[in-house]
This record gives sequence, structure tokens and C-alpha cells, in this order.
Amino acid sequence: MLDLESLFKLNYGMCIVSSKKGDKFNGCIVNTVFQITPEPPMVAASINRQCLTHEYITDSKVFTVSILSQEAPIPFIGGFGFRSGRDANKFERVSYKIGQTGVPIILDNTAAFLEAEVTESIDVMTHTLFVAKIVTCETLDENAEPMTYNYYRDIKHGRTPKTAATYVKVKPKVKLKEGGKNMKKYKCLVCGYVYDPAVGDPDNGVKAGTAFEDLPKDWVCPECGAGKDEFEPLED
Repeated sequence: MLDLESLFKLNYGMCIVSSKKGDKFNGCIVNTVFQITPEPPMVAASINRQCLTHEYITDSKVFTVSILSQEAPIPFIGGFGFRSGRDANKFERVSYKIGQTGVPIILDNTAAFLEAEVTESIDVMTHTLFVAKIVTCETLDENAEPMTYNYYRDIKHGRTPKTAATYVKVKPKVKLKEGGKNMKKYKCLVCGYVYDPAVGDPDNGVKAGTAFEDLPKDWVCPECGAGKDEFEPLED
């Protein structure tokens, strides 16, 4: 038996891993960064090969880890977790500073950070495990509680992108029967999720056949947590 839900009992920290390629920066949400040795202090980060950040780390051999606090809002996390750096500048509206490795360190919603230099790369099917030596680390907010993946998933009700190491495929949603209303679909500008009225959002109590305009005011994107004002209608 392979009950993948049991893996959610493992505890992970929510981080933004950033890197560079030339004068370009990119970062992505990662929940699989962990310390592996005390002296010298070393960490390992598992990054999906499809991610642009993977390409940047492979090129520069350096990365930073910004450890998120529990106060980090879902739209902020979604901007790094569901939006590709190939399509948008993720650092455009974010406060950051350049570390000694030349890589951005996120300052918004960050409890602590570290910078690391890659010493070894291990291919693991869809991901690469980057083993790296910590060159500097610092606590930015002594009072901030680091956000665990369990907290993100169970308390903030955040979703997991398909490129994450902890992604588990959910059961497909049931389509509306023939004869249902023909209503416009809406696309999330943050992560690209498309709200289809014919499907609704049954996981969050929205029945199939519910028009976008009829969604509750506090409804948010089930993928990244963006509000309704972050959606635009799709042309027929």
C-alpha cells in the first residue's frame, strides 16, 4: 500500500530559494531544504528540474534561502510558487537585498536567511538535490515563527504546485452535466489557474454551475490564494 497522504506527517519549512544567472535573478517556493551536517554547516535543497531557479543554481552554483514566517500571506507565497520567472519578474514588488554571493535575499515575511555555495549535485529523477556549504546566515526577526509546510497546508489552506517535491495529485473534479449554464471562465493573473463555472470549486464548497460573479467576496484562488480582483475573464 502506498498512502501518499501519510507523507504530510513529515515536517518541512516553507522557504524561498533564490539564485542568479549572469545579471538575472529568480526564486521559487521550496519546502524541502534541510541541514545535513553541523561542521561545516551544510544544507541540501531539492529543486524540480523544470524550475527556472534550477537552471540558475546549476549555472551559478550559489543560492539563498529565505525562511518564511507564519505571517506570510498566501498571495505573496503564490507569487513565488505558482508564477514562472520565465513570464514575470518575481522581485518587482518585493523588498530584498543582495547577499555576499550576489543573490537576492527576500526581506518581506522572512524570519531568517542563509546563503550557500553548491558542492555537489545529485540527480533524483524529476529533481536535483543541491548539497551546499553555508557561507552566511542570519535571523531577521527574533519574534517570527517559521512557517512549516503543515501550517501552510492545514492552517492557511495553501495548495502545492506540481513541481514541488511534496505534490500529490488530487482526484479530478466532476464536470457539470449537459444543459448547464454557458458562463465565462476566469484566469488567475498570479498563478494561471482557470476558474471554470462548469466545474466550480467543490473542494471549497462552490458547486458546479456557479458563475464567477456569484462567488463569495472572500473566495480566493484555490491554487495560490489570490483574491477575485486578481482574475480576468477569458475570451470565448
